[in-house]
Amino acid sequence: MTDEEYAEFYVSCGRRLIGQVYLLTGDLPEAEDVVQDAFVRCWTRRRSIDMDGAPEAWVRTVAFRLAVSRFRRTRRGREAWRRESAGRPTEVAGPDEQSMALAQALKRLPRRQRLAMVMFYLCDMTVEQIAAEAGLSAGTVKTHLSRGRAAMAGLLHDVEEGVHDA
Repeated sequence: MTDEEYAEFYVSCGRRLIGQVYLLTGDLPEAEDVVQDAFVRCWTRRRSIDMDGAPEAWVRTVAFRLAVSRFRRTRRGREAWRRESAGRPTEVAGPDEQSMALAQALKRLPRRQRLAMVMFYLCDMTVEQIAAEAGLSAGTVKTHLSRGRAAMAGLLHDVEEGVHDA
């Protein structure tokens, strides 16, 4: 099959094959993907496919097999997910009061102080790593950490008083 014959073949039966695979899968995007994959496989074998034979049947067979394989793979994935999630709690506990207080206090810091505090205390990065990633000097990072700690002490104290008052 020449390149021109292949192009004509694709145009003449592509939409029909998508419709047939759609009827098998019930999912138009999936049908389009599967038929496209089948045509790609046909393209790689176009020189050996006989145009007088049944190239459309060949592509349809490949497309159907791909659709079934994808369906089985998806089903196995769902079954594995159900097995893994069986016995696990369906709900995840929300953040505790301390975590909420920390998040609220961090929001009130200037952006660079907040960045330095999060990277240093929550991401366990060194001053040098923070400086390199943030594009700051090590001295500037240390200054932001120092000011951030001082600000957080006051902010967390204010938040704790608000929690206890409520």
